[in-house]
Amino acid sequence: MDRISKLPVGVIESILCLLPIQEAARTSILSKEWRYHWIKIPKLEFIEDQFQEWTRGPKPSAIELRLNKPSKRKDMAKRCRFFYAIYQVLLMHEGPIHEFTLSMEVDTSCVEIDHIILHLSKKNTLKILKLDFEDGGDEGHRLPISLFSLHQLTSLYLHGCALYQQRSFNEFGCLTTLYLRSVWTHKKTLHRLLSSCPLLKRLTLGHGMTILYDVEGSTIVDLFECLPVIEYLYVTVFGLEDFLSKRLPKKLPTSLVHLKYLCVDTLCFTHIYGLPFLALLIRSSPNLEKLKLLMWEETFVNGDDVGSFTLDDYSDIMLEHLKEFEIQDFTDSENELEFVRLILAKSPVLKKMTISPHYFFDKDEESVSRVSEILFCSSCASPVVEIIVGRYKSDRSCPW
Repeated sequence: MDRISKLPVGVIESILCLLPIQEAARTSILSKEWRYHWIKIPKLEFIEDQFQEWTRGPKPSAIELRLNKPSKRKDMAKRCRFFYAIYQVLLMHEGPIHEFTLSMEVDTSCVEIDHIILHLSKKNTLKILKLDFEDGGDEGHRLPISLFSLHQLTSLYLHGCALYQQRSFNEFGCLTTLYLRSVWTHKKTLHRLLSSCPLLKRLTLGHGMTILYDVEGSTIVDLFECLPVIEYLYVTVFGLEDFLSKRLPKKLPTSLVHLKYLCVDTLCFTHIYGLPFLALLIRSSPNLEKLKLLMWEETFVNGDDVGSFTLDDYSDIMLEHLKEFEIQDFTDSENELEFVRLILAKSPVLKKMTISPHYFFDKDEESVSRVSEILFCSSCASPVVEIIVGRYKSDRSCPW
């Protein structure tokens, strides 16, 4: 116990930051030196599922369990205990809060969340904010205007939220990482948000993005003009449809010269925007080193959205710095196979190519072997490329 009591303050703080907040609070009984350290830790994480002891109410009755319908009163009591715990920690906390995480289910507008964000904005010390809201209703939880007062943020992660900010807001001058998934917003708001982040290096526009229509909305060119120093980009094609038009330019006016990692999700080569959008990004990213494509089944594309083009239209594509290429949920369609061969022919320093088949195609060993043979016999610009035709992968995330 003496050794624990005499640990340097920095070491104690690091230990406490690794613990769930309820466990960190319990360390106050270890010794006098540890009693108040937990109220000074700069990293606070509140995950509703982990607060079982703090939010557990009376056990449901046998009838409720049988019907799987716990009463709303008990759910409300559980939620109140969860927020009470958060309020207690925030009121007792001393010193700066650098990182804050809130993960919970939200089915209606929740004013308590707004109060928490307002409290954090008044401290004005927050660098990393993670809001993860499952089942956020039809349009997610609408975030308050105080969110835009967190000017010290370097990383912002939003899931299951709604961003509707019509007025201009001050710059997120320190923000380098922005992650948006299942976020409802307007085209103008997203454009304003990105244009207010001059140092943004990592951007994820993930699944479930709902971009509401604006009469005078921004275009995809306007959107990427806001990313002069972007290094990592993850985009879903279907999430950006409202920014795309049938006449996409071949190249952006300003190249994304710093972009090294590109992941394109829900991509379908028969979709009217699929290949043109991908080609636009490739042509505009002269220093791209890693490219990952997450394919979408052609059967999901409506008849009106089917495009007519050939890969010959994209023979000018060059990937002079590409080192790694991966295509996931590969279905062995003619367009997909020809595009993979195009990558091989246009990437002189390519080191690794990974093909992960769609789960239906993965079961057809004969077809998998045929694709492998075709690729191994294809023209390769790189003399050292390793071609891997793997197995089906259920994880559609990007590890970069």
